[in-house]
Amino acid sequence: MSEEKASTAGTPAEREAGERPVLMRYEGPVAVVTLNRPQVLNAMTAEMAAAYADALRTADADPAVRAIVVTGAGRGFCAGADLSMLAQGPEAIRAFVPPAEDLPDLALRLGTPVVAAVNGPVAGIGFAYMLGSDIRFAARDARISTTFARLGLVAEYGLSWLLPRIVGMPWALELLLSGRTVDAEEAVRLGLVHHVTEPGETLDRALEYARELAANCSPASMAAIKAQVYADQERGRGAALRDTLALMDASFDGPDLAEALAARVQRRPPVFPERKPGPAAG
Repeated sequence: MSEEKASTAGTPAEREAGERPVLMRYEGPVAVVTLNRPQVLNAMTAEMAAAYADALRTADADPAVRAIVVTGAGRGFCAGADLSMLAQGPEAIRAFVPPAEDLPDLALRLGTPVVAAVNGPVAGIGFAYMLGSDIRFAARDARISTTFARLGLVAEYGLSWLLPRIVGMPWALELLLSGRTVDAEEAVRLGLVHHVTEPGETLDRALEYARELAANCSPASMAAIKAQVYADQERGRGAALRDTLALMDASFDGPDLAEALAARVQRRPPVFPERKPGPAAG
């Protein structure tokens, strides 16, 4: 049975209605974080962004959590910033921008792998949250867009750095300059998402993948690999190799390697120790 928690953040109207903008439940060792404003395709508010960041940190700090799945309630993942906020003018928009520690790349800085189940439309800041996940599943009928250029905005939330590293500079420029919408099949060809699922199956597929990570992969190894991969985007090959050799040497004496080898000899699933939550990867 899953255990569900609800964030206390949200607009006054949502709180009065008993709704919560972000929900979190536990499916065994997997934390499921759900954006929960389905009536507006989970359009983002400042309160919702803060609640989402809080949910990710809570899950990452729990040593029993070995993977995080993020998704949207209803028929959308996140349609971008709430248009009612955008209509209030520049100061309201400035107040909407999350603080640096809560920006959409937060998921990349966690030790726990984050899997996105993109169940519907994605745009704007929702696009940034999607790319901020480590692994991405998308429903076949999902539609994905940057939208920024069509709103007179720039490549927001560090996407000018992240998107070229995911799809390459030519396609990053094309997607950002045009602000056009791509379907899931094109998204997987470009590398925006890893897997395409049938509608209605996206969350189940993402959960299946997350459970596989939780059951078979060392939490300490996954945290170290995430930190390595993202850190190495900003340094030279020599520095990366020196760091890799040091990490390799430490892992040879670690309990996880011994457990993995014993499990193989004994033909049983490995029982890896819980990861000790540490500082964000960077």
